[in-house]
Amino acid sequence: MNPSVGPSVAPASVPAVGVGRKPFTPAGAWRSGRYVLPSAVLLLLLSIAAAVTVGSADLPVDSVLRAVGTHLGLPVRPLPPLPDSIVWDLRLPRVLLAALVGAGLAVCGAVLQALTRNPLADPFLLGVSSGASTGAVAVLVLGLQIGSGPLDLTTGAFAGSVAAFGAVLLLAGRRAGEPTRIVLAGVAVSQLFSAVTSLIVISDAHTQDTRSVTFWLLGSLTAASWPAVALSAVVAGVGLLVCWAGAAALDAFAFGTDTARSLGFSPGRTRLLLFGVTALVAATLVAASGAIGFVGLTVPHAVRFVLGARHRVLLPTCAVTGAIFLIWADTVARTVFSPQELPVGVLTALLGVPVFALVLRRRSGTR
Repeated sequence: MNPSVGPSVAPASVPAVGVGRKPFTPAGAWRSGRYVLPSAVLLLLLSIAAAVTVGSADLPVDSVLRAVGTHLGLPVRPLPPLPDSIVWDLRLPRVLLAALVGAGLAVCGAVLQALTRNPLADPFLLGVSSGASTGAVAVLVLGLQIGSGPLDLTTGAFAGSVAAFGAVLLLAGRRAGEPTRIVLAGVAVSQLFSAVTSLIVISDAHTQDTRSVTFWLLGSLTAASWPAVALSAVVAGVGLLVCWAGAAALDAFAFGTDTARSLGFSPGRTRLLLFGVTALVAATLVAASGAIGFVGLTVPHAVRFVLGARHRVLLPTCAVTGAIFLIWADTVARTVFSPQELPVGVLTALLGVPVFALVLRRRSGTR
């Protein structure tokens, strides 16, 4: 039996069909996600279309559609080269990458909060952010090379993330499937790689290098490209499917390891698989965008407050909500101080902290 999917057994808190179930009401339909998820998907599509039009040179929606249609081979009248390049080469890849990063980080945060039963867990719990920072800093500051060519910043960040997660698994040892063990290992590895990053910056960085490093560490989508969009889409899509397949196991973990085991799941193997998947997704996204905080921490709590904790509905809704959130956060970050640009991680923190505080206050008030 595949431990990531588990048996088709409903969690203990979900009544069987026809046994003690309350009549289906409009409020129940809303909470089940029947209305929320389709509405969120529609809002996501509108957000993508609107965000591409916004920038230092505003473009109408029909120009965006014409540019996309031209590159898709549709029979539309092409735009002049400059606006076509603005849409296709600059804004559309950036908006799509923001959507993918927001979706992936939100799903990873929801999964890790369920696996560890820790409401403060986020996608950077396993050290991938600190590892990516070390890899990126090593490339920017030390100019690492492979053979005769320079190592790409994204490749360096991904390598650092993988190295950090490997160190977490090595430190956790055979008990890597235990939440406490792997969380403690993640904290230790994060501190180690953060120290290495600081050491590199202090010892070798020039002023311009330090500025570039700081900007990247705070999260930025300025380097968005179609290859990055394609890679992020594949990794985030597969990761979301694997996590969604383990939704029943995540529901069971809410009641403890013994309950999950009694329902036929293998807690150690399931946790290890999902830890690995979330680490890979987070590593890929951080390598493409830098460390954008609070998306994976705040969005799952907000969605869970509206829909409840059933992961089969929670995870896709988190993905769509996270995508919308980061699209508009990045749109504001690149326009509010134009022609200068604000690191999007700064804005997500400014927005995320009050929202998180509000969610915690509302949750405590319902108990």
